[in-house]
Amino acid sequence: MNIEQKVRELIEKPINDNNYIIDNLEYVKEGNTYFLRVFIDKQGIIDIEDCITVSNIINPILDDEDLIKDYYVLDVCSKGGNEDEQ
Repeated sequence: MNIEQKVRELIEKPINDNNYIIDNLEYVKEGNTYFLRVFIDKQGIIDIEDCITVSNIINPILDDEDLIKDYYVLDVCSKGGNEDEQ
């Protein structure tokens, strides 16, 4: 099981319990920096407050489990949030 699958297993239920869904999840290295990107969706429009809410839900879970040993940036965004980068 890779990092993405492990992270998804940990955070999917808490995110779903708060009326969000994970549209996609990726762990990538760009330059010297690792990013854990969680693309979320919900009924209606995703705004910055939704991203902050989900980040606040999953940050403590990821910190407690300490699955990712590298330094990384958690990036929670809407499923259309990084279209320019893909």
